[in-house]
Amino acid sequence: MAVADRRLDTNSRDTKNDAAELWAEVLKCLKMRVSHEGFETWFAPTKGSTLKKEVIEVRVPNSFFAEWIGQHYSGEIGSALRSLTGRELTVSFRPRDVADAANLQRRNRFLGPVVRPEGYRLQARYTFTNFIVGESNRLACAASRNVAEHLGTTYNPLFVYGGVGLGKTHLIQAIGNHALSLHRNIKVYYVAAETLFLELIQAIEKNTRLEFKSKYRSLDLLLLDDIHYLVGKERLQEEVFHIFNHLHDASSQVVFTSDRPPKEIPTLQDRLVSRLGSGLVVDIQPPDIETRIAILKQKAALEERVLPQDVAYYIAVRVKSSVRELEGCLIRLFALASLNSKPITVEVAEEALKGLVAFPEPLDQNSIISTVAEQFGVTVIEIKGTRRTKQLALARQVAMYLLRKMLSPSLKEIGFCFGGKDHTTVMHAINKVERLKTQDVSFAARLEKLASRIRRG
Repeated sequence: MAVADRRLDTNSRDTKNDAAELWAEVLKCLKMRVSHEGFETWFAPTKGSTLKKEVIEVRVPNSFFAEWIGQHYSGEIGSALRSLTGRELTVSFRPRDVADAANLQRRNRFLGPVVRPEGYRLQARYTFTNFIVGESNRLACAASRNVAEHLGTTYNPLFVYGGVGLGKTHLIQAIGNHALSLHRNIKVYYVAAETLFLELIQAIEKNTRLEFKSKYRSLDLLLLDDIHYLVGKERLQEEVFHIFNHLHDASSQVVFTSDRPPKEIPTLQDRLVSRLGSGLVVDIQPPDIETRIAILKQKAALEERVLPQDVAYYIAVRVKSSVRELEGCLIRLFALASLNSKPITVEVAEEALKGLVAFPEPLDQNSIISTVAEQFGVTVIEIKGTRRTKQLALARQVAMYLLRKMLSPSLKEIGFCFGGKDHTTVMHAINKVERLKTQDVSFAARLEKLASRIRRG
């Protein structure tokens, strides 16, 4: 009997061995698909526990692992299981600690079911309500909400593109969930292009092409994720082309996502590129610092954790390119604090981020602020506070000026360093120091001496 077949023998007396062996094979597949840091952090500590019917139970260190792996790696895990077994298995992650298991159940009740039961392949947690909107994704979010509320009448197709981990999957699943909340009887289906490819192969092998076509051509809303997976797959491109034409002619809504705009997807048929770009094409950019902090705060609130402002800022400054990385750092921070019974501090955050993501040396704003405070005879707490004595106000303005000149952060980033002050306040401070430099030679000399001292450390 083949290894995969033996593992799927749900009547086996030793379901622990079956699960352990199957999960070990899954881990081998994941090791080739997931980054080394990601694998070592999230998958190395896991182990297959039991295999009953269509469910494999996997033990993880705590509830944070269970939620994070389920949320961010379900596609990779599902693909590995299908390739190994040829069947759809459900993975149940179980924390080793009893208290953590209860905590996971409590949070899952709060978040709602992981997958909607109606067969749409939508995950209930992906909604517009918990999608953090910033300048980087405002247009994409507005267009997506409009599509959900006016299916097939505006922006059809909608094409959303952006880098890995920026929220494309969240956004298009939010379209499906919102559309279903407005129109309960519509036919909605979410599918990743890789899964669509596997379905097509299976339909060809089993001679069920007609059922395959009927399934997709009867939809009111098709959400097709990661369309760039079509590269080099001529047969699948052909099927997607015909599915799109049929749905579009029937005024059904189609939404695509990709890591790049239609014209930049290589080896894609010209007629398919034309169809993909015939509606509205919008992009999602990496979030700005305010959005990153808001994402961290929201995630912490869902975990019922208090995330100090300085810790949120510490993470947000260092992780800029991916929401997934951002959340990964936060979950690792929570896991580390939980396992070691430590409070959530910048020091713990520094330990949690070590080796998880690659980032340049952090902005050393603290040394600038502390040096300025010392020079003016005030404390760091005072300089960051709200008191407005003449001495404090000038020290604060000089610190803002030097931060801008020496580290080049945005005005909003500087404002965060001083208790969330508005960017106009920061701009006023910088302009005032510039004027003082030109009007007062002794002040200019003092400022230059202070800057030299900071550079020397």
